[in-house]
Amino acid sequence: MASPRIGVMPTIKVLKLHPAAQMPRYAHVGVYGDLAADLYSCINAQLAAAGEPGSTTAVPTGIALEFPATHGALVEDRSGLAVKGVTTLAGVIDPGYRGEIKIVLTNLNAAPVELKAGDRIAQLRIVQRIEASFEEVVELGEAARGAAGFGSTGI
Repeated sequence: MASPRIGVMPTIKVLKLHPAAQMPRYAHVGVYGDLAADLYSCINAQLAAAGEPGSTTAVPTGIALEFPATHGALVEDRSGLAVKGVTTLAGVIDPGYRGEIKIVLTNLNAAPVELKAGDRIAQLRIVQRIEASFEEVVELGEAARGAAGFGSTGI
């Protein structure tokens, strides 16, 4: 049985901006490897409890990235933090952005959450950039789902 084919691997250039910065890396690689690479905090930080001022914080990673024009990235939750009520927001990195990657984290817990420099705080999912054209129409074609939206499958 043949192994599944892995696509062409883009090269993402990484500039360390902080001495404690870590390179993004995959915990598992190869044919059945991870979908996203881990991103790390470069500082100690405290996420305030939900409802308190500061419960949403931009945590620096200490790195800047240079993507090829064909790729960008999405920042995703880490399941270990998500189960503790810490979630990411604002997670699109365009190929032309060259500033520091900061992870916008929100604490949904009643208690503060401590982060240490070197903690894995998010995942970086590399995506291929596709530029679409948009066409205004007066109606859309029929589909089985129609206009049924969130929760329409009974979940």
